[in-house]
Amino acid sequence: MPFDIARTRAAYPALTEGFVHFDGAGGTQTAQPVVDAVADAMRAAVGNRSTAFVPGRRSLELVAAARSAVADLVGAHPDGVVLGPSATALTYTLARTLGAGWRPGDEVVVSRLDHDANVRPWVQAAEAAGAAVRWAEFDPATGELPAGQYADLVGERTRVVAVTAGSNAIGTTPDVAAIAKIAHAAGALVCVDGVHAVPHGPTDVASLGADFLVTSAYKWSGPHLAAMVADPARWEKLRPAKLVPSSDAVPDRFEYGTPSFPLLAGVAAAVDHLATLDPAATGSRRDRVRAGLAAAQAHEERLFDRLLAGLAGLPAVTVYGSPARRCPTVSFRVAGLTPAETAAALGGAGFCLSSGDYYAYEYFQTMGLRDSGGAVRASVYHYNTLDEVDRLLAELDRLADGGERMGR
Repeated sequence: MPFDIARTRAAYPALTEGFVHFDGAGGTQTAQPVVDAVADAMRAAVGNRSTAFVPGRRSLELVAAARSAVADLVGAHPDGVVLGPSATALTYTLARTLGAGWRPGDEVVVSRLDHDANVRPWVQAAEAAGAAVRWAEFDPATGELPAGQYADLVGERTRVVAVTAGSNAIGTTPDVAAIAKIAHAAGALVCVDGVHAVPHGPTDVASLGADFLVTSAYKWSGPHLAAMVADPARWEKLRPAKLVPSSDAVPDRFEYGTPSFPLLAGVAAAVDHLATLDPAATGSRRDRVRAGLAAAQAHEERLFDRLLAGLAGLPAVTVYGSPARRCPTVSFRVAGLTPAETAAALGGAGFCLSSGDYYAYEYFQTMGLRDSGGAVRASVYHYNTLDEVDRLLAELDRLADGGERMGR
């Protein structure tokens, strides 16, 4: 069945404003069911978590529903879903907790392809423990992260291998399963940044070989909250710094303070929405989510192929990276214009694209692009259309022509 783009777009009220959104990698627009769920939770009587009264029980139900939804999204167990304000915050919590047990001579392996949220927490935890940091390098020409190099990077003192499931800069999807196999053979844990990959296709934690996987709801049509998943038994072994009276249960002991219950309602609604993307899908919510994201992935890939071909046909545009497997995200520069100027000019024409390093700090440092402004990023999401791709390419062609005439 062809992807019903009209039906899909109708679920996003923000699209009626007329802007063209190619900034999904920085955050997607919010689906109407999510807006409704958050509003409904804010209108209802909701107390802090308690079994003693109805509003308190409602908050407990909202937390449980959010855990269950995230578990269905990525193939985890609800009791292993830790909720938090952001992927960065959750990764810091994990890194500090694990790092408290490291000793001099221990090692962590990070990659220069990753978002800094899956780099700096590990580097800083290693520094605090006197542990060593080893770096996995990407191929500057293709943007690939060769899995084979991990055989030389991982050893008996490796405690954690941190790697992305999808580059937020150029879309590369490394062979995480192969990397995890190498790490596990040495007894190391694997922490996967799924923030950019999860929105663009079916995800299964077990298939990836991830001991921990983090994802952000605002990258898949939801509110600004995040979740980190692991086997509940894995969480049971860890003792984070926490307030004395706060819950010592798993996964609660990894969550600080009182959560935003209305936003948690939005997390569950976002997963429910993803489960509707393929109206012909049946079965459990997990089954329907996988089918919906598979249908959306096929649509996104069709658009992205058109975008890449169009960019390749613009002589004034330089595209960075050409990985064989990738999320629908690309970084580029237009001759004669800085990335910030390009993004601003596109913004003036109604197109929403990011510029800079998008926190892919090591990638842009390695490429020698960060100090001169990074690049411009276009990221396709399932509410984008072929017409929007063509309009973006036409606008880039016009900008490139203007930049060349200015002789810059």
